[in-house]
Amino acid sequence: MTDLARFSINQMTVKQLSLPELVDACRDLGVPGVGLWREPVQAYGVEAAAKLVRDAGLTVTTLCRGGFLTAIDPAERAAALADNRRAVDEAATLGTDTLVLVSGGLPAGSKDLPGARERIADALAELGPYAEEHGVRLAIEPLHPMYASDRCVVSTLAQALDLAERFPARQVGVTVDTYHIWWDDTAPAQIARAGAQDRIHTFQLADWTTPLPEGVLNGRGQIGDGCIDMREWQGHVEAAGYTGAIEVELFNDVLWARDGREVLAETAQRFTENVRP
Repeated sequence: MTDLARFSINQMTVKQLSLPELVDACRDLGVPGVGLWREPVQAYGVEAAAKLVRDAGLTVTTLCRGGFLTAIDPAERAAALADNRRAVDEAATLGTDTLVLVSGGLPAGSKDLPGARERIADALAELGPYAEEHGVRLAIEPLHPMYASDRCVVSTLAQALDLAERFPARQVGVTVDTYHIWWDDTAPAQIARAGAQDRIHTFQLADWTTPLPEGVLNGRGQIGDGCIDMREWQGHVEAAGYTGAIEVELFNDVLWARDGREVLAETAQRFTENVRP
């Protein structure tokens, strides 16, 4: 396939493949980049995973995920900060400069969204300098508002940038993910705002298809199957100065039930059909 120079496959899209299987499939198809997830990388061994992808000539575009920084309990907050420092260490070992952050939902019994977001800022004040020391940038990912209660109190790019702008861009920026922002008519202006400050640290694609599955988490559609104009959003991020990898990250039970190599090949093909070279 042609026009894959900027394509990166997020490991979660084909989670049925082991890390060695994923690396082999990427090499066979000419896929140049991978976005890795901490849990399978830890299971394989961080140093071993770094060597595996490096020897295959693959670029690790992101590591997912850090975050979950909204806890109130001091012990829980300390544990979260320690885990995020480990995530930074892992990202540096893997050779990626971008750690994606899913900020965390409301603590049990809490209804205080502003308070939760302020605790994220407090955590970033500690984690940002640590990340910079290790050559890693923190990329706050706003998630669709349906995840605000249990997964991510940061629901819009504006909210993500309001947090990120408290810190240098070399420490904290944002993730632009079509699945989470396509509905927001203010998002193009926020992408421009992020680009002006060099805070677009990664750009991810997933489509929106309905009906969503029960539980909604695994409802990300294969690109080209839903209602999101991928080229339009690509245009927004590129007009804002983004020239990096474009990562496809899909949580989808139907895709996971299929042969992983077949899904990877299909995703690469959809990428060539829906993204400008």
